[in-house]
Amino acid sequence: MPQERRRNERQKVVLEATWESLSKRHHARVDDVSLSGCFVNTYGQVAVGEAIELNILRRSGEWLALTGHVATYQHGVGFGLAFTELNYAKKRALQDLMATGG
Repeated sequence: MPQERRRNERQKVVLEATWESLSKRHHARVDDVSLSGCFVNTYGQVAVGEAIELNILRRSGEWLALTGHVATYQHGVGFGLAFTELNYAKKRALQDLMATGG
């Protein structure tokens, strides 16, 4: 059984999202989220370590903008994103998103 590398417990969600890298903007779905990262379900290709800008559409209709780097990649499935530069407001927004499912 592989060793668990996550630092925070993840909350299952199903939220529409967009992500942007140097190549272009892609549509996606976020399947789970924690205070340290999330899984982005997408057909778009990325490289491990690549910097990503992610926007999650909350159920309220507001967008939550996050930045991070690709921690894992599964071709044709998506990637794990490790968040970077989380200020207090973004941490609170993530906590709210996890508590309400969106």
